[in-house]
Amino acid sequence: MVPKERIVCAMSGGVDSSVAAALLVRQGFDVVGLYMRNGIEAGDAARRGKQGCCSLEDSMDARRVADTLGIPFYVLNLAQEFGSIIEGFLDEYDRGRTPNPCIQCNRHLKFGRLLDYADSLGASSVATGHYARVRRDQGRFAISRAADLTKDQSYVLFPLEQNALARCRFPLGEMTKDSVRELARDMGLRVFDKPDSQEICFVPGGDYRALIRERRPENLGAGEIVDEQGKVLGRHEGYQLFTIGQRRGFGKSFGRPVYVLDIDPHSHRVTVGDFEALTSGGLTLNAPVFQGLAGLRAGEALEGTVKVRYRHDPSPARAIGREDGGVDVRFLAPVRAVTPGQAAVFYRGDVVAFGGYIDAVLGRDAVQP
Repeated sequence: MVPKERIVCAMSGGVDSSVAAALLVRQGFDVVGLYMRNGIEAGDAARRGKQGCCSLEDSMDARRVADTLGIPFYVLNLAQEFGSIIEGFLDEYDRGRTPNPCIQCNRHLKFGRLLDYADSLGASSVATGHYARVRRDQGRFAISRAADLTKDQSYVLFPLEQNALARCRFPLGEMTKDSVRELARDMGLRVFDKPDSQEICFVPGGDYRALIRERRPENLGAGEIVDEQGKVLGRHEGYQLFTIGQRRGFGKSFGRPVYVLDIDPHSHRVTVGDFEALTSGGLTLNAPVFQGLAGLRAGEALEGTVKVRYRHDPSPARAIGREDGGVDVRFLAPVRAVTPGQAAVFYRGDVVAFGGYIDAVLGRDAVQP
């Protein structure tokens, strides 16, 4: 008798990962469920009336689903590793940048430690409930956008490299959210109507400023709020409490709507201006991760589209390779609120060509004709 192929499925206790595991069982795989414990104390989200993730309730939901499916279930304690994710999140704000910790978690934990654990069990692949697909073309693996573009998560999976992509399965890539919930109900999975997590798991309520004040109060220091000409308009209590495009939280009214245009961690200055001034012509990536593309030679250009944040419709753009291995991305029309520290993911059609973290924002005159 030929043994079944073993797959480790990350189970968060939500409907998506539960259905992913159920589909793999239905397809005849030897499925092992794994819950990744991050060490964040449960209760904050509940006390604030918010739906978070990674709580004790979530782990119990995941275990109950595993019992329903008849698969083994284990809990992996990643509290120490997750602490590094939180510290990195705070470090980025100290640098005047705006981080996306979920991408770091995907790279180092969900597809880093998850693959390590799969190796220890002799599993060939790992699976999650992400809405994405893996494509292989000319010997290279790449993430492709999901069939349900309203739930597509290809943007947060750009850091996965070839060895990881070759072993990833995304059972929900061809499905819609509604069909996932319907299937969960038909399968008798009690999480079929569980609300989706909508916030960073260690920032209940989305108030990252409270986390900064709690963890890094000694780094906060007063600074100036200035306009584009350098005129002082007011003062703030810490540049870490601002992000590009922010229009509230200045502590005073300026008589007109203003938006954060720039954050300078050296001078502690926060520059504000009109909405129109938020537009830029491009960005730079110093260490891109290539997926569907092996690389870009210096001066080589590539046409496609780029997403500069998770909730952003891809904008037409041209990527140009640099001698140092980095990439300059020039928009074909101005894009608003491009933010250092956030990810920029470049697509050819629906396939991720490459992605990276935004190092610098180019002026409006960088727009390509």
